[in-house]
This record gives sequence, C-alpha cells and structure tokens, in this order.
Amino acid sequence: MVADLPPTPIDAGLLRLTGSADHGMLWLGTAALLATRKGTLRRAGMRGVVSIAGASLLVNGVLKPLVARRRPAADLLPEHRRLVPAPLSSSFPSGHSASAAAFATAVALESPRTAMIVAPLAATVAYSRVHTGVHWSSDVLVGAVVGAGVALATRRWWPVRESDEARARSVHEVPAMVDGKGLVVVVNPVSGDAKYDPTDDIAAALPAAVLLRTRPDLDGADQLEQFLAEQAEPMLALGVAGGDGTVGSVAAVALRHGLPLVVIPTGTLNHFARDLGVYDLIEVVDATGAGEAVAVDIAQVEFDDESGTRIKNLINTASLGTYPELVRLREHWEKRWGKWPAFAAALVVTLRNAEPIEICLDGRWQRVWFLFIGNGPYHPRGAVPAFRDRLDSGLLDVRWVRADVRWSRTRAIVALALAAIGNSKVYGERRLPELRVHLPSPEALATDGEVVGSATRLRFSMAGRLAVYRRDESNPLWADRFRPHNRRSPWPS
Repeated sequence: MVADLPPTPIDAGLLRLTGSADHGMLWLGTAALLATRKGTLRRAGMRGVVSIAGASLLVNGVLKPLVARRRPAADLLPEHRRLVPAPLSSSFPSGHSASAAAFATAVALESPRTAMIVAPLAATVAYSRVHTGVHWSSDVLVGAVVGAGVALATRRWWPVRESDEARARSVHEVPAMVDGKGLVVVVNPVSGDAKYDPTDDIAAALPAAVLLRTRPDLDGADQLEQFLAEQAEPMLALGVAGGDGTVGSVAAVALRHGLPLVVIPTGTLNHFARDLGVYDLIEVVDATGAGEAVAVDIAQVEFDDESGTRIKNLINTASLGTYPELVRLREHWEKRWGKWPAFAAALVVTLRNAEPIEICLDGRWQRVWFLFIGNGPYHPRGAVPAFRDRLDSGLLDVRWVRADVRWSRTRAIVALALAAIGNSKVYGERRLPELRVHLPSPEALATDGEVVGSATRLRFSMAGRLAVYRRDESNPLWADRFRPHNRRSPWPS
C-alpha cells in the first residue's frame, strides 16, 4: 500500500506539485509559456486550455455529483504526506488527473515532442493524488481516461493541423538571393502591432534588399509598379511585409510581372503566411538565400459595380452574404476564446440577425445565408473551414448554408455544436475550377476579409500560379538548426 512507503525527500516535492495543479494553475501557466511561441506550440497551449475546461466541466459538473464517493482516510497516512487542507468534494473521479491527462493529450495532438516533456509531469501530478492520500487509484485512472477522452474529442470541432505548412509542389527555378540581393520589399509599417515597425529588422536581416515603405497617399501596389518602371535593372523577386491585404496587392503585381514572391508575416493574423508555412524572418532569410520556393495558386473574382467591370485577386477567401460579418466577429473574439469557440459564437450572433440572399449558383437559384469561396481546398471537409491543406490544386472551395430549409438557422447551429454540419441538409460544399454567381440585387462582396464592393454578377476563377519562397524543412542545412516545433521569431509577441 502507498501508506506503507518509507519517508523520502520526494514526499515534500509531491505535496508542492499537487498543490500547484489546483484549479489547473500549473497547466494554465504551461499553456501561457507555450503561447509565447508561434505555430505548433501556441496551438498546443490553446488546445490544452480548451481541453482542461471541458474535462473540468464534465468531472466537477457531472461525474462528481453523480458518484458521491468518500475519499481515503487521511489518518492512515503519516503527517508529512497529508494534504492540508484536505479536499471535501467527492473522490470520484480525480479532477487533477483529468486536467493533467487532458492537457498532456491535447499537447500531444499538436506537438508530440513537447508532450514528451509534459506527459511525465502530468503522470506525476496524477500519482501525487494517491501519494498524498486524497484519491483512490481508481479515481485517478478514471479521471485520466476522462481527461484524455475530452482532449481527443476536441478534434471533431477543432481539427489537428498535422503540418505547419500546406502541401505544394516545389519550384526549383527561383533565384537564390543572398542577403536579399535583387529583392525589393514593400513594407507596411502600420500592419500588425501598432507599436512595432519591422523596417529596421528587415533591413538588418536582408541588407542588400531594397525596402519600400508604404505611403498613406499612394496605394502600395501602385508604388511598387512605379518603382519597377523606373529601374534600369530588373528585380529578381518581389517581397512584402504586412498583413493579408498588403500581401494580396503585392502578389497581384508579382503575378503581372511573372516574378517570385517573398512573404514576411508582420500582420495581425497572417492567414496566407501561416498556410504557406512562413512564420518568421529567419525562415525568409533561409529560403531566399538558398532559392527554395513552392507553387501557390492565386484566385480572382471578376464583377461589375458602379465603376464598371473590376477584377480583384484573392489569396485566401471571398464571401457573400453574412459571412463578412461572421469573420469580423470571429477575429474579434478568437484571441480570447480560440478559433472554434469564437466561430461558433459569431455564427450564432450572425445568423440570428441575418437576412438571406438569393443566388444563382451554376444555373440554379437558391436562398442562402452566406456563400464562402476559398482559394484552394480548406480543411476539414464538411465542417468549419480552418486551414488549407494544399496550395496548388487549381480548385476553389465553395461552401454555403441554405436558407430555403425550414428552421435552417437552428439546424445549422445544432449541427455545428454536434460537429455534424457536413451531414446536415442546410450545408452545401463543392470544389470547382470556376464559379459563376448571379444575384437579383447588389450584395456586398468581401475578399481576404475586406469588403471591396457590391455586385450582381460574379465570376470566380484562378488568376495564375506564383512561386513563393518557403524554406524546405527536409533540407539537411535547416533540419537540425530550425525544426518547426522549435521556431524562434524576431517579432514581438
């Protein structure tokens, strides 16, 4: 029996460890530490917090009230191992074990290497509940199973991103630009953190590159076109440091001139850079210096408005109906709640206040709440689009929620809550090389998160394919120095 173990210095350490895990504080602190790193580690911390919340709710709100089990007798333990004050709630199951297993499992889903550190700590916390005499071993075992199960269940609503970068064909014909020689970079200093100007860091990392800071009186794309027209020697590549809006405008120029693109993520959300797999300036320096790039599709939408026919490129998504408002609310809330909870809340609020629109989708009229068009296939299928898994498919990802089905809003919300939206009659999804949409009256069109105009006739298609610099993680030159789970970013958190 555990009560018969001889005293050791470990006893005091286990008491302190089990106390540090009260109310999940040990795991919340670990999650905060993981959140200081972008990419995989940040997602691991966020998933861990969500899993702890779910496990705690299930254990403390459901299972403990149902099973009123008495805790082990504290007087059977020597005083130096007793937990003071002793918990008064039901012994079954162990909430500490549930939280520990939930956090460790969640971290393992996102970063197996990090879980090799977290899992032993979680196992020690679970054991400490028996060692300090506040739980039976069966309490700990069931608590761990419940916690791990909750963490695994999060995959239904929040898909695990198996790689930090979407798949794309490698392009071997791009020039290597040591120190950025032959590269011109458009820098938008007002993107992202208002207190941070990345110009000096970029100049230090790419000393031979030409930097163009955007001006408030001139569009960044026009400024770049003017610069290119004045150059006697052609540039080898175009670069951009900013958010998705700035990236999209420079990508359009690169497509027109047939030049490869360099993306430096300095915006707020950096959706395009995250799908591309470029998280920091170190990776940009590596990729441009070695001449490593991948093929990336750029989509476009052609539409008529008051000023005539317009063509707008899109690097991420476009939308009609209530989707622009849904995205705005989700982005406003996701830093506090996480992406899926923020999306779910935004969907409820948006659908409650929404008005349906009529669209003619490939010759068939139907009423929908919104229409989503992705530049490339988004993952997962039959669910909330979370991220792209391929960048060079040549296809549009088209999704919509029908408004011509009885109780469509309620059914959509319930299906989303049950992670079954893909099997609901109110949801539609197709992947197409081209899409034509007709509307009976002008509706707002949003591309890459910004409303760009109103239209009644729209044609979505592929504008072309760009070579975009991305470090080849299989290159032995980088494999040991910079692994995806160990990335260090110069940008302020």
